Amino acid sequence: MADDLIETAAGPLPRRLFYYSGGFLWQRRVRRILELTGHDLRLGLPGPGDGVVVWGQSPRAARGLTVAARRGVPVVRVEDAFLRSLRPGRAGDAPLGLLIDGRGVQFDGSAPSDLEHLLATHPLDDSNLLLRARQGIDRLRASDLSKYNIHTEMAAPPPGYVLLVDQVHGDASAPDPAAFPAMLAQAVEDHPNARIVIKAHPETVLGLRRSHFAAPLPPNVSLCADPVSPWRLLEGAIAVYTVSSQMGFEAILAGHRPKVFGQPFYAGWGLTDDQFPIPRRKRSLTRAQLFAAAMILAPRWYDPCRDRLCSFEQALDQMEAEVRAFRLDRAGHVAVGMRLWKRGPMQAVFGRPKPLIFQNNPAKAQARAAQTGRSLLIWGDKAPDLAGLRMEDGFLRSRGLGAELVPPLSLVVDDLGLYYDPARESRLERLILSPLPPGGATRAERLRERIVALGLSKYNLTGDLPDLPQGHRILVPGQVEDDASIRCGTTEIRTNLDLLRVTRAANPDAVLLYKPHPDVEAGLRPGAIDATVFADAVMTAADPIALILACDEVWTMTSLLGFEALLRGKPVTTLGAPFYAGWGLTRDLGNPPLRRRQATDGHPLPRPTLDHLVHAALIGYPRYADPVTRRPCPPEVVVDRLASPISQPRRLHILAKAQGALAGWAHLWR
Repeated sequence: MADDLIETAAGPLPRRLFYYSGGFLWQRRVRRILELTGHDLRLGLPGPGDGVVVWGQSPRAARGLTVAARRGVPVVRVEDAFLRSLRPGRAGDAPLGLLIDGRGVQFDGSAPSDLEHLLATHPLDDSNLLLRARQGIDRLRASDLSKYNIHTEMAAPPPGYVLLVDQVHGDASAPDPAAFPAMLAQAVEDHPNARIVIKAHPETVLGLRRSHFAAPLPPNVSLCADPVSPWRLLEGAIAVYTVSSQMGFEAILAGHRPKVFGQPFYAGWGLTDDQFPIPRRKRSLTRAQLFAAAMILAPRWYDPCRDRLCSFEQALDQMEAEVRAFRLDRAGHVAVGMRLWKRGPMQAVFGRPKPLIFQNNPAKAQARAAQTGRSLLIWGDKAPDLAGLRMEDGFLRSRGLGAELVPPLSLVVDDLGLYYDPARESRLERLILSPLPPGGATRAERLRERIVALGLSKYNLTGDLPDLPQGHRILVPGQVEDDASIRCGTTEIRTNLDLLRVTRAANPDAVLLYKPHPDVEAGLRPGAIDATVFADAVMTAADPIALILACDEVWTMTSLLGFEALLRGKPVTTLGAPFYAGWGLTRDLGNPPLRRRQATDGHPLPRPTLDHLVHAALIGYPRYADPVTRRPCPPEVVVDRLASPISQPRRLHILAKAQGALAGWAHLWR
């Protein structure tokens, strides 16, 4: 019999579940989460030890309830978890997690549920669990995430209002429509001179379902049907009223004590002003304890990229990536300076809400953007007179070279400048100078340790490591000499030969190992030199990460190998101004404009740690695209993909060679 049960935090559930609603057949995400949890979904009639699964208290649940009663088997109810998706389910988005309940359903306070059982009986005193809960609350607020996430950066009404939270007609968590006018009447009575703002439900905003409130409203009452962030609305409220909306839960997390006119899961624990108390709920909880049970212990969270169950934090990583992409791309872009081979990958990453419009003529691109309300998305330093979002490859790019037309898994988009140009502030600089988000240091440390353990780099090229000369080894990475980071980020040392010359002059007794840039080795970009004039050995086709590990330090102009050496604890000397220089983590011998990274109005700036730099450069700044699912994803997914690489197309290699030849001719004729 034990094999027929699945142990959960709230007790055992039947393994075999029989369903009588088509949703469990065609909603693949819901079915998959149940399967990964260990359930076996079946058609037919349940026997001893089996159960019946239904969706909450939906009208279609009646068939399952009837079968369960006749067969004498338990009912398992399924509902969305509280961090669900971008859009509501009625708009087509699948849930990121489920509540799977063998006692009842979390929004119905008339009977116990598994979530209520956890809140009533679990110790909720583990310090690590409560730390995770506090960081989770802070992350949701910092990332502006809610159950649904179609809200924009639109400003909330001027602060000082009373906030009422509407729900949709027919919501099973609010079966009595009369509760809503009663709530409004109570709010008017409690605050006769205050402005009252009614927050419309996201499904009402999208036109999917009706509101409980309609014109005419009292003179001091307004309906907010705009896509305003729930957190911004809560920040400006002096009081919050709700029937059973999840925003009541978020109001608690934001520091409010909401007045509640229903019996939702968050009522009855000493954190709400309950108009209809639930006598059996006698325990007083903290916000962190409530969050720990509702968001960490009770749900089954799903990782849609890696197709597995995951922790709350991993689900939050995924939701952050999806919402960030949606917010940037929702109005669409006019893309400028995109070579033909890039257009497919760019469309897959940036064209999800609205397909990209490609236009290389700057004047026409600007006119089209103005006409359509789109932003300009410009590759690198193309069309320098245009103002818009600048885009470049990220720092965990691919398994193969961009010059060989291998599509990128990460891209950076910058509305200020670009990371390789120190003459202008970039969004990356601001991230390095900003406080880390909650839990950011731990996440960055784990990401760095995994990258180092797996030996990953920007291009992840492999190669043999020959026998190396003995002595104090200095790795000198060559670069593409017409690269934008050289043109913008160096002042005196601008060629590979000069880099070697200066390194040798400063280190006459060291063993210099010169590593040509892979694009130069492949004959795709300019920068080839006779390195033997200054170098003790030339590391052609050698694994760059193995070289970093075999050397004692790195000297570079602006190469990303300097950053990758920092990740591995190697001393780095810069002769230019890469994004990782000027923060006290490198020895900087160039003379670039780095004062902005060191002081403001004569006062020294706090020095970021290595993991602060890692968080900014690898988590906060880039956008990542999963090559398997084509979804936006967090960097941890891309690290997994690079560790177990999928096949990437090589059919464009001849075109890459031609592109390199043309670039070489352009270099000669400059």
